[in-house]
Amino acid sequence: MSDLKAMYRTILTDHFPPELTITFGTQKLVYRKRTWKIPDPKTGELIESGLRYGENPDQEAALYELVNGNLVLGDCRFLEPGFGLVSALDERAMLQAGKHPGKINLTDLDNGLNIIKFLQKKPAAVILKHNNPCGAAWAASLAEAYDKANMADRIAAFGGCAVFNRPLDKATAELVSANYLEVVAAPEYEEGTVEILKKSKDLRIIRVDGFHHLQHLLHRRFVDFKSLIDGGLIVQQSPLCAILKKEDFKPAVAVYQGKEYRPRREPTEREYEDLLFGWWVEQGVTSNSVLFVKDGVTVGIGTGEQDRVGVAEIAVFKAYTKYADRLCFQRFGIPYKTLELETLRGQRNPAAKAEIDQETQAAKGGLIGSVMISDAFFPFRDGVDVGIRQGITAVCHPGGSVRDYEVIEACNEAEPPVAMVFTGQRAFKH
Repeated sequence: MSDLKAMYRTILTDHFPPELTITFGTQKLVYRKRTWKIPDPKTGELIESGLRYGENPDQEAALYELVNGNLVLGDCRFLEPGFGLVSALDERAMLQAGKHPGKINLTDLDNGLNIIKFLQKKPAAVILKHNNPCGAAWAASLAEAYDKANMADRIAAFGGCAVFNRPLDKATAELVSANYLEVVAAPEYEEGTVEILKKSKDLRIIRVDGFHHLQHLLHRRFVDFKSLIDGGLIVQQSPLCAILKKEDFKPAVAVYQGKEYRPRREPTEREYEDLLFGWWVEQGVTSNSVLFVKDGVTVGIGTGEQDRVGVAEIAVFKAYTKYADRLCFQRFGIPYKTLELETLRGQRNPAAKAEIDQETQAAKGGLIGSVMISDAFFPFRDGVDVGIRQGITAVCHPGGSVRDYEVIEACNEAEPPVAMVFTGQRAFKH
């Protein structure tokens, strides 16, 4: 067991070169490997290394920053050097380094920034695990946003990465320090907050010095590489989100056998705000995905499923599960699974669990009044019917299915009718 524990703290020697050049015809992009001099948590000795390891502790890995090149292909001018975020992190930005970071720590942080770049209007927090958001929220204060994001999925947030869009204050730091996280990242830290966070010795406390670059990145593409098992590469442009304000949504209109279908009503202002919030969070969710949002908080996030109705059902299941856990934790200070086990063993009155189960069912896992967001069109009405049965009030999805009319009909048959808009853009992320 001791060897297995040591495995996760071992820094692999990577044999990747200090510089990497990728040539596109006559144009070149030049990357420089990032290393850090970080004290060993046990001995205090400075160790210079790059990534601790890759996705698993037996995989060497390296982080490279774009340092030279101005790639133009067709009408697309790709992002040039000078806008570094995660790849530009140095020792100064690591207010507490903990262990040398691994690939997953930094890809979670990167995806958190990818989501939070849209969430600038209010204080916001996104908590990620395995490169997917567990919970996301915005609110009147950063502490409230973090508390809501954490309680949206307190279970998955354990050991995750929390990313904030405002300087971290003491109230938020106290809430963060009550949990176990791997990474906390913010544009700045108010006086006294770092000392609170440092109670956890392994926590990586990151100041994102380039946070101001995020608004620029809303409108710029980078080169996205996908490696294949045969050593080949697929290269694509990174996506750009076309929905930056409510006016960017498209009317949900479909024509079938000469008949035009439209929703019976438009979204309200509150629904539009939640649809925008959800579509922005959707940019960082692994496809196929469906998520639910209510009052600026994710209620249930279904990720990476092969079919649309299945992922909608998973998002509903997660909403119920997390809602029950939240009630249990707030009422008894223990996870719902602990309550379940103690009830099964006869250590707790079954009435406590029954009460939570009844409240969860009555509230439909908090889904009543939520909006539903899908990263691709609904090929059949069964996917949106899943949300309608849970009490959603509005839906957005790309549109473009031959059965769009069926999906619109499903919304119109609901009482009260469910609003729907199209994005005109798919948001797959593999």
